[in-house]
Amino acid sequence: MPTLKQFRYLVALESTLHFRRAAEKCHVSQPTLSGQLQELEHRLGVQLIERSRRSQVVLTPIGLEIAERARIVLRDVRDIVNLGKHGQQWLAGTIKLGALPTLGPYLLPHVLPELHRSHPNLKLYVREGTPTRLIHELEDGELDLLLFPLPIKEADLTSVRLFREQLWVVMPSEHPLAAKQQIDRADLSGETVLALEPGHRLYEQVADLCHEFGAELSHDFEGTSLDTLRLMVGMGMGLSFMPTIYVLSETPKDPLVAVRPMRSKPPTRMVGLAWRRHSARSEEYQELAGLLRNILRSRLPDVATID
Repeated sequence: MPTLKQFRYLVALESTLHFRRAAEKCHVSQPTLSGQLQELEHRLGVQLIERSRRSQVVLTPIGLEIAERARIVLRDVRDIVNLGKHGQQWLAGTIKLGALPTLGPYLLPHVLPELHRSHPNLKLYVREGTPTRLIHELEDGELDLLLFPLPIKEADLTSVRLFREQLWVVMPSEHPLAAKQQIDRADLSGETVLALEPGHRLYEQVADLCHEFGAELSHDFEGTSLDTLRLMVGMGMGLSFMPTIYVLSETPKDPLVAVRPMRSKPPTRMVGLAWRRHSARSEEYQELAGLLRNILRSRLPDVATID
């Protein structure tokens, strides 16, 4: 029978398409990885890999299918191990949490200290990344949980809502609209709006708002982070929309920008936790969501928590 180690080597090769990088990812020598994959082919009786003198490799169609199924097997085995580890420990051990760079750095400092005080045996390993990458890593079992804008449409994931935060209009402090206390939708018609690079959830939302308000989405200048966007706004390159938690954290110390709310039906984004539908720790994640809501109510009353 194939071994889990062989499946892990195959999945690593499928993700890197390179023997040396796959071996490094698995912390083994390249000959060890190559030999085990040959043994796997022998046991299954099929060719999994097209080999050449180049280091770059290609998996055969059956190799790709087996790698995908092996990924699911490895993920399920990790869940079984976690069930054994945490069956007698509630909200303890390590949870690998994925978070967007537009969210994690500004939210987590408000909640982690209190969470650590109440549950000192719980450790959160936090990894930032793009939406597509984080969802892929959650599905593959490399992450346990996502702190993420909702909804998430992937069929094998489930989610709960934590809070809703408003998107504010951020503008140069000398912009004419800075003289207003609230911004009307008509005020944004024809204005240049800066957004994050495509691939970010916030980019998609800002693009929709520009279409709705008649604003011009800038494609010449796109930010790699909310901080970059704020700096470009301060230099007079356009307006932007930014979420409440970031606005509270970063804009008060920047005299070059002004922040104003929309007058009616301000745009918002929903944020929640997401995990694999059949995770062994689903009930713990539900309780963790409740803990986070309670902390947010006391620490960040400007966001609307949702039970």
